[in-house]
Amino acid sequence: MPSIVAVELAELPYRVSQNEVMIAIKRMFQHRYEHIDRLLSIFEHDHIQSRSFVQPLHWYMTAHSFAEKNELYIQHAVRYGKEAIERCLHRGNIPFEDIEAIFFISTTGIATPSIEARIMNELPFSVHTKRIPIWGLGCAGGAAGIARAVDYCRAYPKAKVLVLAVEFCSLTFQLDDVSKSNLIGTSLFADGVGCACVVGDDVQLQSIAPQVIDMQSIFMRNMEDVMGWDIKDNGFYVVFSRHIPTIIRQSIGEIVELFLRKNGICVSQIEHFVVHPGGKKVLDAYQEGLHIDENKLTHAIHVLREHGNMSSVTVLAVLQRFLQQPITQQHGLMMAMGPGFSCELLLLKWGEKS
Repeated sequence: MPSIVAVELAELPYRVSQNEVMIAIKRMFQHRYEHIDRLLSIFEHDHIQSRSFVQPLHWYMTAHSFAEKNELYIQHAVRYGKEAIERCLHRGNIPFEDIEAIFFISTTGIATPSIEARIMNELPFSVHTKRIPIWGLGCAGGAAGIARAVDYCRAYPKAKVLVLAVEFCSLTFQLDDVSKSNLIGTSLFADGVGCACVVGDDVQLQSIAPQVIDMQSIFMRNMEDVMGWDIKDNGFYVVFSRHIPTIIRQSIGEIVELFLRKNGICVSQIEHFVVHPGGKKVLDAYQEGLHIDENKLTHAIHVLREHGNMSSVTVLAVLQRFLQQPITQQHGLMMAMGPGFSCELLLLKWGEKS
């Protein structure tokens, strides 16, 4: 079975507290909402203490064109994508030329040639490295990217591949958008860049790494308006339904139970929940829907508190924390939900190769 041998994040330049963001948002929107202080209470009840952005906070307080924001997306994606890749390969002790494929995951900007092509002009990958850019999976993208990399390594057991996730949610912020979705988005979303390395079963491991035992994608029909973008002249306008926690709470138990039953185990046998912390209400929905204790979500809670919701990158940040602790002979479940509406599940197992 393929294994995940390393996950690393880039260090972004501007780290801000949740209170600083709340003060900035109040300054921007206080004349557009009648009860701005009541609405801003969402900043105080979402578990988030700090986030990172690629631009200084004052930059977001003035209007910018879609073209300007997208050019910044490309520049920052290349710069911090390189950093995440270099850290990941150093952690896994893997040379650039050993990488057979790069899966690039993003939803917050556009580029052709895609970002991994631009990075390949600056890092010494083989010219034969395969490029697989995947766009539009949103918060599910990190888990989906790992799953597609595992598919590749199942076909090519000697392969070593990268999953690079780049999300600059802050660059999609719209100063003229007075919708509730936009306001909620300002309290939750952040920027992040993460890279994971997945290797095939024939690759000799230098340390214990989680193997991916099974995977499953679930598409929920006729829920296109739950999460995503409205793309207009000024760029991306966030679509973020208040029903997301309810959908998760009502569906996740059965989804996970059927997936695990196929593999002969049950939820109580899962020691490690590598879940995408979309927000406090999302984590509460996972806890209630799966009937698990809050301590099972410790790493997800920590990532949400320290990083906010970085879309596809967030679940990689949670996975990184698991890889930093010694784990033997235990099962884990990697899980994220995103636009579509969809769910990605990966069953993990730590221990000697089976």
